[in-house]
Amino acid sequence: MESVSACSKLNKTLRQHYLNLPQGGKCQVTYIWIDGSGEGLRNKTRTLDEEPKSIADIPEWNFDGSSTDQSKGSDSDMYLVPVQMFRDPFILDPNKLVLCEVLKYNREPAETNRRISCNKVMEATKEHCVWFGMEQEYCLLSMDRYPYRWPKGGFPRPQGPYYCAVGADCVYGRDIVECHYKACLYAGIKICGTNAEVMPGQWEFQVGPCEGIDVADHLWVARFILHRVCEDFGLLATMDPKPMEGNWNGSGCHTNVSTKQMREEGGLRYIEQAIEKLSQRHQEHIRVYDPRGGEDNKRRLTGLHETANIKDFSHGVANRGASIRIPRQVGQDGRGYFEDRRPAANCDPYSVAEAIVRTCLLEGEDGE
Repeated sequence: MESVSACSKLNKTLRQHYLNLPQGGKCQVTYIWIDGSGEGLRNKTRTLDEEPKSIADIPEWNFDGSSTDQSKGSDSDMYLVPVQMFRDPFILDPNKLVLCEVLKYNREPAETNRRISCNKVMEATKEHCVWFGMEQEYCLLSMDRYPYRWPKGGFPRPQGPYYCAVGADCVYGRDIVECHYKACLYAGIKICGTNAEVMPGQWEFQVGPCEGIDVADHLWVARFILHRVCEDFGLLATMDPKPMEGNWNGSGCHTNVSTKQMREEGGLRYIEQAIEKLSQRHQEHIRVYDPRGGEDNKRRLTGLHETANIKDFSHGVANRGASIRIPRQVGQDGRGYFEDRRPAANCDPYSVAEAIVRTCLLEGEDGE
């Protein structure tokens, strides 16, 4: 099998000729949604007569849920309800990317539509002004699903020289990373950084700070853009929490959390209170921190490779081997945020954000 897809070798100069053609005032809108796996993203495009000014200008649409593992063929129509609009970095202005919620035929949320319940929790706690930052790790793969530029049937040098590295002998796939970053900025994604990670071919980008539901909306669209950029380059991006077994780091989605009280003078006390509440719900959080009830994270959260053991809850200042890390600067300042290092790279950010806010801010208020 070729290391890159055949489609990536098509004549891109010829393609550009067609992209430069005028659209006659029309607008292409690409609808994006989460499929029945809870991890995969789907999309399709329609024409609007003019450029939408806001999400309210974009109509609902539908799709065949039996082809996305979201319904039976006998009753397959599913609704796409637009919730967030972004500029399209692939076919450019005035065209749009639109993130959608999925509703079933009876307009109840689809099983993988966790945005609705997350948003209810965010609305119930909006006076706390909860800020999130999510650190999305991923690994670049060749078309044979082996890490990009790893020796076929073998391994590169051990981990050590790759984290935040420079140089062709240490950095694999920077073109994709830089194109993804620029595409996210163009789209309006609140991307705030990127870096090469510990395993060769592994990278990370960060989204945030975002308030409430926005962090999950922006992360899902950033993931879509990543897969779409990789498609152009003929490679794959995987969010598998442990893409390579053995003495290699896994991939997480570390989640940074801060409430208004945590950011104010003396906020460390509220951070410690939140960590205490999280400690009491450890296993419940583990079950929603990957799409398979914790089974994916079992391969990653071993107590090795900068992780805590999945069975235990721990916390500490500047400790990347803990479940919850308090950054050193936060400990010194006595206020700021905490980092939950348990979510897997393939987590649903809606589920993660909802679980953290529910535990930290609604404990004892909703009958739990």
